[in-house]
Amino acid sequence: MSRSRIVIVGAGFAGYQTARTLSRKLRGAAEIVLVNPNDYFLYLPLLPEVSAGLLEARRVSVSLAGTLPKVRLVLGEVHGVDLDGRSITYTDPEGTEKSLGYDRLVLTVGSVNKLLPIPGVAEHAVGFRGMPEALYLRDHISRQIALAANAEDPEECRARTTFVVVGAGYTGTEVAAHGKMFTDSLARQHARSAAGMPADARPRWMLLDIADRVLPGLDEKLAQTADRVLRKRGVEVRTGTSVKEATKDGVLLNTGEFVPTRSLIWCVGVRPDPLVEQLGLPTEKGRLIVDEYLNVPGHPDVFACGDAAAVPDLTNPGQYTAMTAQHAHRQGKTAANNIMASYGVGTRRPYKHSDLGFVVDLGGVQAAANPFGIPLSGPIANLVTRGYHLAAMPGNRIRVAADWALDAVLRRQAVQLGVLDAWSVPLDTASPETARLRG
Repeated sequence: MSRSRIVIVGAGFAGYQTARTLSRKLRGAAEIVLVNPNDYFLYLPLLPEVSAGLLEARRVSVSLAGTLPKVRLVLGEVHGVDLDGRSITYTDPEGTEKSLGYDRLVLTVGSVNKLLPIPGVAEHAVGFRGMPEALYLRDHISRQIALAANAEDPEECRARTTFVVVGAGYTGTEVAAHGKMFTDSLARQHARSAAGMPADARPRWMLLDIADRVLPGLDEKLAQTADRVLRKRGVEVRTGTSVKEATKDGVLLNTGEFVPTRSLIWCVGVRPDPLVEQLGLPTEKGRLIVDEYLNVPGHPDVFACGDAAAVPDLTNPGQYTAMTAQHAHRQGKTAANNIMASYGVGTRRPYKHSDLGFVVDLGGVQAAANPFGIPLSGPIANLVTRGYHLAAMPGNRIRVAADWALDAVLRRQAVQLGVLDAWSVPLDTASPETARLRG
């Protein structure tokens, strides 16, 4: 096999696993290039704990150069693909446009925040798809509690201590669960000051979803456990409810109720990266159509997997695999094996995988999990959940475990870093993994 270049676009679950598998098996027989805006792999499932001040940002950010020593890392945002010329164009962090040729291309560009045509949402909501949004949200939550503690107007105090999460899926449920514990802790700290906060201004969290239950699409027992824990903790779970309009002073619900708030957190779901639309290839609900071998039809040198790819679900004929980290991780391995097969090393295999269950971290010692279909809740589920995350992370395991251990015995740190503002993390962005810079 002559040395050729394999270019992987995106270092999410699918891209990282593709690069890792290829680097281990090819052993330098081909040049593996990973193009990504940042120099780290983000372990997205633990991002709610970053926004709640439980984990530090670097704990869930795994160095690409440090864990993929045989992979060439190129920092850049890909904005064009020339399928006939076998090259990609990208912009590096300093704004210089460059191009890169390839022999094999793997598109694992992932997904961005899903938008709905609701007035005011794009201007007043914050998403939850990247590190900048999590860091901004942590600062914002801390700031609102501090401002509320010194607000002379009770109505202003209540608005600043009200947090509305839209979307009761996996992400929204965890954000609300961890967020409520975080703000309760902050409120107790400020209550010890001279000003304090009114007794009726305790942090209020609302979790909205147009579906009839939390975690729609997941196992019903998981949903029941999560719903019970959330309500007991004080989160207002509103099913069959969504936002009709958002303003700087609050949100108007589809029930006609207006909720004064300064915090609208958008977790309604994801959509494929906009790069997919620019390719001019067949798509399914915005996802690039591939065959069961993760090949793009008509382009044997191009592969795609993860959230950006519509991968046939061989366990459910006629359907496509869900946009989950579990599928993306395993598709990355399959893509790597099939790329090697395209060079005559081994045989290609179709992607076929059934979900092994899900875990939902609800903060503290509470969690919901159904490994291999076995429903678990409470501390046992929490142990399973944390064990799963530690096993799935490609690095930083000891540091994450240490943070969890410290949180069990120490008061969590809650300070505003002030490095990002709302302008830096727009909801309507094609790059949630990077903060928008002025100028």
